[in-house]
Amino acid sequence: MNASRPATIASDAPDALVEIVRIPLADEAATLRLGGDLALALTAGDVVALIGDLGAGKSTLARAAIRTLADNPELEVPSPTYTLVQPYETVPPAAHLDLYRLSGDDELDELGFEEMARDGIVFVEWPQNAPSALAAATVTVTLDNTPGGGRTAHVSADAEATPRILRSLAIRRFLAEAGCAEQPRCRFRGDASSRRYETVDRDGLTLVVMDAPRQPDGPPIRDGLPYSRVAHLAEDVAPFVAVANALSAEGFAAPRIHRADLDAGLLLIEHLGSQTLLDADGRPVPERYEAAAEALAALHGTRWDSAMPVADGVCHTVPPYDRRAMRMEVDLLPDWYLPHARRRSASPDETARFAQIWNGLFDALDDAETSLVLRDFHSPNIIWRPAEEGLARIGLIDFQDALIGPAAYDLASLAQDARVDVSAELEARLTAHYVSLRARDAGFDASGFERAYAIMAAQRGSKILGIFVRLLERDGKPQYLRHIPRIKAYLARTLDHPSLTALRDLYQDWGVLDEAPTQRPL
Repeated sequence: MNASRPATIASDAPDALVEIVRIPLADEAATLRLGGDLALALTAGDVVALIGDLGAGKSTLARAAIRTLADNPELEVPSPTYTLVQPYETVPPAAHLDLYRLSGDDELDELGFEEMARDGIVFVEWPQNAPSALAAATVTVTLDNTPGGGRTAHVSADAEATPRILRSLAIRRFLAEAGCAEQPRCRFRGDASSRRYETVDRDGLTLVVMDAPRQPDGPPIRDGLPYSRVAHLAEDVAPFVAVANALSAEGFAAPRIHRADLDAGLLLIEHLGSQTLLDADGRPVPERYEAAAEALAALHGTRWDSAMPVADGVCHTVPPYDRRAMRMEVDLLPDWYLPHARRRSASPDETARFAQIWNGLFDALDDAETSLVLRDFHSPNIIWRPAEEGLARIGLIDFQDALIGPAAYDLASLAQDARVDVSAELEARLTAHYVSLRARDAGFDASGFERAYAIMAAQRGSKILGIFVRLLERDGKPQYLRHIPRIKAYLARTLDHPSLTALRDLYQDWGVLDEAPTQRPL
């Protein structure tokens, strides 16, 4: 796809929208691709004004965009010429309007345009016939017929939508370089991070696009450093490439990297499958969890070099899961969870007590076994591959934030799965199975591992309580609050360990272990 970027304003576009790209469309297939590519850049609140003569391709572009939002290439998308508006239950919701027969804004109000534009994505054909619709546009696409055949799409956008659209078009160029110039793109599940995922087919094989541009540093919060630096979170895609290659070299099922643009933060990787450790009803399948514990035992029984190659002349050094990182993570509980759940902050004495307890627990980890820690080893990030054997049955997909730290952390992530209820019986079964396998490794200390497991499970639970509240209050993502009662139950179970008595007393004083609901009206 060739694209220039002139500084002019497209004709018919609102003055606040600047033309950001012109795209030649040789045929209908090119128009369909553009519709899909634009859809992947849109979000709730976007109004896309489609401008052009009869037969210019406005409906074709809208139809492709709506099918992409619906994740259904066969979805029936009729023209709203006579109904004026056609809604779709996509995520976010979409609406397709044809205002050809309107003569002003009065009828636009009756259609519920303002509400649709606030809560979802709206595609508007003939927006010139209702000035309010054109004025509300965050994106315009003007389609002009090109002498000799084909069309040219003039895409204009406001300042907020511009980088999203340019990013989507950059992904199309990246895919073209990978041999997927004409392949449709589909949305793929994401996570709580800033990363986005898509799927695309190449030669009959489904591949995954990881869209992870380098993130700007946040404000300094400790020792002059932002949270991401202290917690050793990946800031680009290089760690993913490095750890994926290292895992694959040792026989673990990590995605193969088909193409990488490290500077742009784009990867085209193997799709390991769609099955998880859960059954059709979302319940843990014990045998699958046990296989995952076996993979962890093998992982922790492997000797890892912290220096992992990325590309020629590029190496990633896996950072340590050090005391500063662990301490800042547990601080998320008094910083975020406590004010949300109890509507108060910790007193200076309570803060000092909290710090003293955790410093003692971190001291107890000084002689704990360390290994490569994948960090988010739980059901959303583990692929079940029943057609494979041995280690290949367990697909690993989320490890860009991997550290060298206490091996017990990943087992706690699995056996106290934050997204699904793992019974105390299954947790005991998993830990016993893991320990029995690790007992074959020279120097493995079962008693020391048990203590480290309790400490790291408590550390992870404390961190997650804070993270889930932060996702609500800072990022506007309330859906994670539903997991909080489960995390509290895990913490209550873990804090029975003798090494955690002081922490249990403090958390009881704070009401962290109470069964009362943690969600309050927002």
